[in-house]
Amino acid sequence: MNPMNMNTHTEATQGDGKVGRSPAEWVTFGIAATILSTVIGLVLYVWLGQQRQPPILSVTHEETIREVDGQFYVPFILKNKGGETVESVRVIAELETNHGIKEQSEQEIDFLSGEETQEGAFIFSKNPNNGKLNLRVTSYKLP
Repeated sequence: MNPMNMNTHTEATQGDGKVGRSPAEWVTFGIAATILSTVIGLVLYVWLGQQRQPPILSVTHEETIREVDGQFYVPFILKNKGGETVESVRVIAELETNHGIKEQSEQEIDFLSGEETQEGAFIFSKNPNNGKLNLRVTSYKLP
């Protein structure tokens, strides 16, 4: 017997002479197809589900106000609860003290994607605890 003529293939052949797949190959194929289908499904779900929601912007301030060198730092949290990305988000904080003094501080956030949160601080020369503080989003633009 000549070793050059020996058939070294151990794959099963079907009746028509074609080489069939082993059970291990079918299991591996099934697992790979399931993973690929899941990834594609999740990407489509996120893309279709969130892209249609307009931006929903909210700004809140934390109760903790710190004073450094006579300036009062008011931390805030800006959140985009919608699905669309926004640019140039302008946030204004207006402070009206008990003595009738009005002070305004403004921030601009360059970029805020859907479901993203940004933090920052407004700086005032008067103590916000001694007055009425109003925070609001004034404008944004779509990319």
